[in-house]
Amino acid sequence: MTATPPPIKILPIQLAEEPGLRFLDLRLIGERLTALREIASLRYFDRQMDGFLLFRRFNPMKRRQFLATSASVLAAASLSSCKKDSGKTLRLYTWADYLDPKLVTTFEGQFGCKLEIDTFDSNEAMYAKLKAGASGYDVYTPSSYMVKAMIREQMLVPLDHGKLPNLKNVDAAYLKLALDPKMAHSVPYMMASTCLAWQSSKIPNGEASYAMLDRPELAGRITLLDDMREVLGAALLSLGLGMNSIKPEDLAKARDVARRWKKNIAKFDSEQYKSGIASGEFYLVQGYPSDLLQVTEENEDIVVKIPKEGSAFSCDDLCIAKDSSQVELAHSLINFLCDAANAAQNMQKIICHSPNSEAYKLLSEDFRGNPALFPDEAVMAKCAPIDDLGDALALWSKTWDEVKAP
Repeated sequence: MTATPPPIKILPIQLAEEPGLRFLDLRLIGERLTALREIASLRYFDRQMDGFLLFRRFNPMKRRQFLATSASVLAAASLSSCKKDSGKTLRLYTWADYLDPKLVTTFEGQFGCKLEIDTFDSNEAMYAKLKAGASGYDVYTPSSYMVKAMIREQMLVPLDHGKLPNLKNVDAAYLKLALDPKMAHSVPYMMASTCLAWQSSKIPNGEASYAMLDRPELAGRITLLDDMREVLGAALLSLGLGMNSIKPEDLAKARDVARRWKKNIAKFDSEQYKSGIASGEFYLVQGYPSDLLQVTEENEDIVVKIPKEGSAFSCDDLCIAKDSSQVELAHSLINFLCDAANAAQNMQKIICHSPNSEAYKLLSEDFRGNPALFPDEAVMAKCAPIDDLGDALALWSKTWDEVKAP
């Protein structure tokens, strides 16, 4: 017999502490139905609307199932904190959970607009969608190597530095490594070096090295990212080669290393490694610090470190779409996110490193001292930015196919 779901307790829910914001009373659903994309994202509310309970779920469905089931009941509720009658909407196309919701509220109130957020799960998926004709976005946050490709394809607007006074806060040391050092088309948003994380109770002799991927006692308990740039890049670094090499002989060697690792891992995975290591299903994973450090807040047994051989170093950048209808407002968002106080708040909320020198002064000592987010110079010297491959992309893709082949 099917179990009966627990009752849903319907309460009026305050969405934020700032004065003047509206309230959502679930009893009004059906009376006031207006557009809001975010209501469909359970993860957005569950993870980011701190302190506010929407409802308790029983046998929760996947997001797509939820959308299909609820579409006939709930279109959306208007939660906008924008000034009345502004009519402006700015559309941000970015990674999931990549902006503090309180900053969204602040920006909307300050500029009298609505900030809509749509998400992608890889640079390649974002690029393919845009090249296939998707439009209507104003601001993107692709990784730097993809920004180079988008510049080449004339997909971005050159930035007007006169409208971006907060560029003075951008870390000058980072700009020496940046792929767009003059910030002609993009501004650095968040940066990180890919890490290894392991359960110290399961691997008491763990070391921050790719050598752990070959340990036979860990067979079936390891995951690597399902990303050719990360895995082949790591293989190249483990061999002492440049992680952006386009030499066929280097890639052949990296392919062989990656194939060897493949025999020892459970799977290539970019989605579930965080929950997998948290639950103990996996003992060693390759992943991103923003994900992994969230796990360590609840499980001190997990160690997160940048491999001693070096790692892929990536930065996601803020840039403006060529076909944006809100170029002025898009500049305002970029400048807003480069404000020192906003950048510090954002960093500590989403657990990422924004290259903003003035914001560093506002961070807690624990956050600023985390070596996975702020590695020392010796470690950073071995990390390299993921660069645009240009015409060599086909060779890399072929090599990756050979790794993934049965």
